[in-house]
Amino acid sequence: MNRLNEAEIQRYKEDGFIIPKFKFDEARIARLREHLDELMAKNPGVRPEKLVNAHVAKANAEGTRGVDAFLELAKDERLLDLVESVLGPDIVLWGCHAFCKPAGDGMEVPWHQDGHYWPIRPLANCTVWVALDDSVEENGCLQVVKGSHKEQRLFTHHRDQRDRLTLADAVDEKYVDPSRIVNLVLEPGQMSMHDVYMIHGSSENRSTRRRAGIAIRYMPATSVFERKAMEAGDDSGLKIDFSQRPLWLVRGKDASGKNDFEVGH
Repeated sequence: MNRLNEAEIQRYKEDGFIIPKFKFDEARIARLREHLDELMAKNPGVRPEKLVNAHVAKANAEGTRGVDAFLELAKDERLLDLVESVLGPDIVLWGCHAFCKPAGDGMEVPWHQDGHYWPIRPLANCTVWVALDDSVEENGCLQVVKGSHKEQRLFTHHRDQRDRLTLADAVDEKYVDPSRIVNLVLEPGQMSMHDVYMIHGSSENRSTRRRAGIAIRYMPATSVFERKAMEAGDDSGLKIDFSQRPLWLVRGKDASGKNDFEVGH
């Protein structure tokens, strides 16, 4: 199995993130880059940072026509082993977002907590962010505020009025400790994992290099995806309709007994 070891699990619990030792090989990443090109070609009217539902190939209410290869990626047993290390044996796949920041034109993601935007109750999730390109400070790599998840609560967010943002709301500045900001520098094929309460974001890409990655969203099946908790629309900065979002039970059982695995399929 491809599980995190005990020291890595403790570090994830303490810091709120981890970069596992596991890395996809160059051939797999080359194929995923081709599929990303396919995804962008299928969605010419969607900014490349806003390709939600990259794994849902059928027409859907959220405006992105996905590619089956990203569903295959999200179901990769090696990723599920890593996720099981922190979420337990019962795992629901509910999201897969392609973040592609073009060279010289990539949009900023403001500091935020994922849970501010999501209808998961009780709130619990692990995001696996798989790098398809080099992801470094210069081209807008993922940044986290180390340990900001520890209170396991959502902090106050506000509407960020600046232009060219991927998301509309940002966490209040007082919760972002500059001394604890960590740049998650990744090579193609590497990945990071982070907790749903982690404060994170990324800067604009003003460099000459593209930065692309796939953020895969997993929740424990002890939680419920509350489809009616948030209204459909693009108020968040992304076009979403959680009422029709498909779920996949990718490992174990639906421990809550309340998740609907038929809607959206």
